[in-house]
Amino acid sequence: MDRRDAVKSVAFLIGGALSATTIATLFDSCTQPGKNSENLFTEDQEKLVTEIADIILPTTAKSPGAKAAAVGPFITMMIKDCYPEEAQKAFVKGLEALEESAKKDYSKSFLEIGVKEREILLRKVREATISSQKKESEEIAEAQKLEETKAQQQSAKENMDNPMAMKEKPAKKPQFFAIARDLTILGFFTSEIGATKAYEYIAIPGKYDGDYKMKPGQRLFV
Repeated sequence: MDRRDAVKSVAFLIGGALSATTIATLFDSCTQPGKNSENLFTEDQEKLVTEIADIILPTTAKSPGAKAAAVGPFITMMIKDCYPEEAQKAFVKGLEALEESAKKDYSKSFLEIGVKEREILLRKVREATISSQKKESEEIAEAQKLEETKAQQQSAKENMDNPMAMKEKPAKKPQFFAIARDLTILGFFTSEIGATKAYEYIAIPGKYDGDYKMKPGQRLFV
């Protein structure tokens, strides 16, 4: 299994925790990346991505974190090679906004502030993302209800004669933090460190046991 297949497998397992943007990107086989994405990030922004990933998934007593698993380079590679232009712009804009917030609140670059300050800033972005996604979901649900009401008022013949009468489901806008979170998880759990340290890893597995009794606190098998 190559890295791309591994990413898709992990995405399938945790699909409910991933944003619509990431799921659509991965299962579209990364065939429509944005244009001119080679120089999408500055050197400092690439460092910033690495630090963000390590705040999202830090080192613990039981497992190394995102930085040890080289998740930062994975994220920037995925954004440049797989994500559409709209998502790329949203991600870069999110990085710029985070840097502006660090300078506004602490008079320093994000790379210069401490871990606690970084956590505070990212928590604000996370909360804003959750609020925005909730509002967007409500607006989409309301728009769908209106479309369904209009469709019910039209005859079947009118719908057949006018294919545009039934509009497609509104697409959700890409969110910076959601993409960063998604790719941090995917990058970590498809890395060697994630597979061998975060999971219960058996290099040479034995027979399959469909009723294996897990012990309390035991890690999942990879």
